[in-house]
Amino acid sequence: MGTGLRSLSEHNPDDLPSAEDMIFGIVVSEWNSEVTSAMLEKTIDTLTARGADREDIIIRHVPGSFELTLGAQLMAENEILDAIICLGCVIQGETRHFDFICQGVTYGITDLNMNYNMPFIFGVLTTDNLEQAIDRAGGKHGNKGEEAAITAIRMVALQRDLEEEKT
Repeated sequence: MGTGLRSLSEHNPDDLPSAEDMIFGIVVSEWNSEVTSAMLEKTIDTLTARGADREDIIIRHVPGSFELTLGAQLMAENEILDAIICLGCVIQGETRHFDFICQGVTYGITDLNMNYNMPFIFGVLTTDNLEQAIDRAGGKHGNKGEEAAITAIRMVALQRDLEEEKT
Protein backbone atom coordinates (compact mmCIF):
# COMPACT_ATOMS: atom_id res chain seq x y z
CA MET A 1 0.00 0.00 0.00
CA GLY A 2 1.28 3.46 -0.83
CA THR A 3 1.65 5.53 2.29
CA GLY A 4 4.03 8.10 3.68
CA LEU A 5 6.19 5.15 4.76
CA ARG A 6 6.35 3.17 1.52
CA SER A 7 5.76 3.77 -2.16
CA LEU A 8 3.72 1.37 -4.31
CA SER A 9 6.64 1.36 -6.73
CA GLU A 10 9.29 0.55 -4.13
CA HIS A 11 11.15 -2.66 -4.95
CA ASN A 12 14.59 -4.02 -5.68
CA PRO A 13 14.75 -4.91 -9.39
CA ASP A 14 17.56 -7.39 -8.70
CA ASP A 15 15.19 -9.47 -6.57
CA LEU A 16 12.55 -9.83 -9.29
CA PRO A 17 12.21 -12.90 -11.48
CA SER A 18 12.17 -12.52 -15.23
CA ALA A 19 8.77 -12.28 -16.93
CA GLU A 20 10.16 -13.90 -20.08
CA ASP A 21 7.80 -16.58 -21.44
CA MET A 22 4.98 -15.46 -19.14
CA ILE A 23 1.55 -14.59 -20.53
CA PHE A 24 -0.53 -11.99 -18.70
CA GLY A 25 -4.12 -10.89 -18.91
CA ILE A 26 -5.06 -7.43 -17.72
CA VAL A 27 -8.65 -6.46 -16.98
CA VAL A 28 -8.99 -2.72 -16.51
CA SER A 29 -11.97 -0.66 -15.41
CA GLU A 30 -13.04 2.22 -17.64
CA TRP A 31 -14.54 4.05 -14.63
CA ASN A 32 -12.08 6.65 -13.28
CA SER A 33 -10.11 6.20 -16.50
CA GLU A 34 -7.72 9.05 -15.69
CA VAL A 35 -6.43 6.85 -12.89
CA THR A 36 -6.83 3.38 -14.41
CA SER A 37 -5.16 4.39 -17.71
CA ALA A 38 -2.07 5.52 -15.81
CA MET A 39 -2.07 2.25 -13.88
CA LEU A 40 -2.45 0.22 -17.08
CA GLU A 41 0.43 2.01 -18.78
CA LYS A 42 2.74 1.39 -15.81
CA THR A 43 1.64 -2.25 -15.58
CA ILE A 44 2.58 -2.83 -19.23
CA ASP A 45 5.87 -0.94 -18.84
CA THR A 46 6.82 -3.00 -15.80
CA LEU A 47 5.96 -6.35 -17.39
CA THR A 48 7.90 -5.59 -20.57
CA ALA A 49 10.86 -4.16 -18.62
CA ARG A 50 11.08 -7.52 -16.83
CA GLY A 51 11.12 -9.46 -20.12
CA ALA A 52 7.49 -10.08 -21.07
CA ASP A 53 6.74 -9.76 -24.78
CA ARG A 54 4.11 -7.11 -25.53
CA GLU A 55 2.26 -9.74 -27.61
CA ASP A 56 1.94 -11.84 -24.42
CA ILE A 57 -0.03 -9.13 -22.62
CA ILE A 58 -3.75 -9.32 -23.37
CA ILE A 59 -5.88 -6.36 -22.29
CA ARG A 60 -9.64 -6.26 -21.83
CA HIS A 61 -11.74 -3.35 -20.58
CA VAL A 62 -14.82 -3.53 -18.37
CA PRO A 63 -17.20 -0.69 -17.45
CA GLY A 64 -16.38 -0.44 -13.75
CA SER A 65 -14.48 -2.05 -10.89
CA PHE A 66 -17.41 -4.28 -9.95
CA GLU A 67 -17.14 -5.94 -13.38
CA LEU A 68 -13.45 -6.78 -12.92
CA THR A 69 -14.29 -10.13 -11.35
CA LEU A 70 -16.41 -11.42 -14.22
CA GLY A 71 -14.05 -9.91 -16.78
CA ALA A 72 -11.15 -11.78 -15.15
CA GLN A 73 -13.13 -15.02 -14.99
CA LEU A 74 -14.05 -14.75 -18.68
CA MET A 75 -10.39 -14.19 -19.54
CA ALA A 76 -9.37 -17.23 -17.50
CA GLU A 77 -11.92 -19.36 -19.30
CA ASN A 78 -11.13 -18.12 -22.83
CA GLU A 79 -7.40 -17.36 -22.91
CA ILE A 80 -4.24 -19.28 -22.03
CA LEU A 81 -2.69 -17.11 -19.32
CA ASP A 82 -0.26 -17.39 -16.43
CA ALA A 83 -1.82 -14.58 -14.37
CA ILE A 84 -4.58 -11.99 -14.61
CA ILE A 85 -4.11 -8.48 -13.25
CA CYS A 86 -7.28 -6.62 -12.24
CA LEU A 87 -6.93 -2.83 -12.34
CA GLY A 88 -9.58 -0.49 -10.99
CA CYS A 89 -10.22 2.55 -8.85
CA VAL A 90 -13.08 3.10 -6.44
CA ILE A 91 -13.38 6.55 -4.86
CA GLN A 92 -15.47 7.17 -1.76
CA GLY A 93 -18.67 9.05 -2.47
CA GLU A 94 -21.54 10.23 -0.34
CA THR A 95 -23.28 6.85 -0.11
CA ARG A 96 -22.42 3.31 1.01
CA HIS A 97 -22.03 2.28 -2.65
CA PHE A 98 -18.23 2.49 -2.15
CA ASP A 99 -18.35 -0.16 0.60
CA PHE A 100 -20.42 -2.59 -1.44
CA ILE A 101 -18.27 -2.24 -4.56
CA CYS A 102 -14.99 -2.61 -2.64
CA GLN A 103 -16.24 -5.62 -0.72
CA GLY A 104 -17.67 -7.30 -3.81
CA VAL A 105 -14.50 -6.84 -5.85
CA THR A 106 -12.26 -7.98 -2.99
CA TYR A 107 -14.29 -11.14 -2.36
CA GLY A 108 -14.68 -11.77 -6.09
CA ILE A 109 -10.96 -11.64 -6.82
CA THR A 110 -10.23 -13.73 -3.73
CA ASP A 111 -12.70 -16.37 -4.95
CA LEU A 112 -11.06 -16.43 -8.38
CA ASN A 113 -7.68 -17.06 -6.76
CA MET A 114 -9.12 -19.96 -4.82
CA ASN A 115 -11.09 -21.53 -7.67
CA TYR A 116 -8.63 -21.29 -10.59
CA ASN A 117 -5.11 -22.58 -10.81
CA MET A 118 -3.60 -19.17 -11.59
CA PRO A 119 -2.92 -15.90 -9.80
CA PHE A 120 -5.51 -13.12 -10.01
CA ILE A 121 -3.89 -9.89 -8.85
CA PHE A 122 -5.80 -7.23 -6.90
CA GLY A 123 -4.74 -3.94 -8.46
CA VAL A 124 -7.67 -1.90 -7.23
CA LEU A 125 -7.29 1.46 -5.54
CA THR A 126 -9.85 2.21 -2.82
CA THR A 127 -9.39 5.85 -1.90
CA ASP A 128 -11.23 8.65 -0.16
CA ASN A 129 -10.81 11.13 -3.03
CA LEU A 130 -9.40 11.66 -6.51
CA GLU A 131 -6.21 13.25 -5.18
CA GLN A 132 -5.36 10.09 -3.22
CA ALA A 133 -6.03 7.99 -6.32
CA ILE A 134 -3.77 10.14 -8.49
CA ASP A 135 -1.07 9.95 -5.82
CA ARG A 136 -1.21 6.14 -6.18
CA ALA A 137 -1.40 6.06 -9.98
CA GLY A 138 1.95 7.63 -10.68
CA GLY A 139 1.99 10.41 -8.10
CA LYS A 140 3.89 10.77 -4.86
CA HIS A 141 2.99 7.27 -3.62
CA GLY A 142 4.10 5.40 -6.75
CA ASN A 143 1.88 3.45 -9.09
CA LYS A 144 -0.43 0.58 -8.14
CA GLY A 145 -0.02 -0.77 -11.68
CA GLU A 146 3.68 -1.34 -11.09
CA GLU A 147 2.96 -3.07 -7.79
CA ALA A 148 0.35 -5.29 -9.47
CA ALA A 149 2.76 -6.24 -12.29
CA ILE A 150 5.51 -7.14 -9.83
CA THR A 151 3.07 -9.20 -7.79
CA ALA A 152 1.93 -11.06 -10.92
CA ILE A 153 5.49 -11.86 -11.96
CA ARG A 154 6.37 -13.11 -8.48
CA MET A 155 3.24 -15.23 -8.19
CA VAL A 156 3.74 -16.86 -11.61
CA ALA A 157 7.37 -17.58 -10.68
CA LEU A 158 6.24 -19.08 -7.37
CA GLN A 159 3.65 -21.27 -9.06
CA ARG A 160 6.17 -22.47 -11.64
CA ASP A 161 8.79 -23.20 -8.97
CA LEU A 162 6.32 -25.23 -6.91
CA GLU A 163 5.07 -27.15 -9.95
CA GLU A 164 8.64 -27.87 -11.01
CA GLU A 165 9.47 -29.21 -7.53
CA LYS A 166 6.60 -31.71 -7.83
CA THR A 167 8.06 -33.28 -10.98
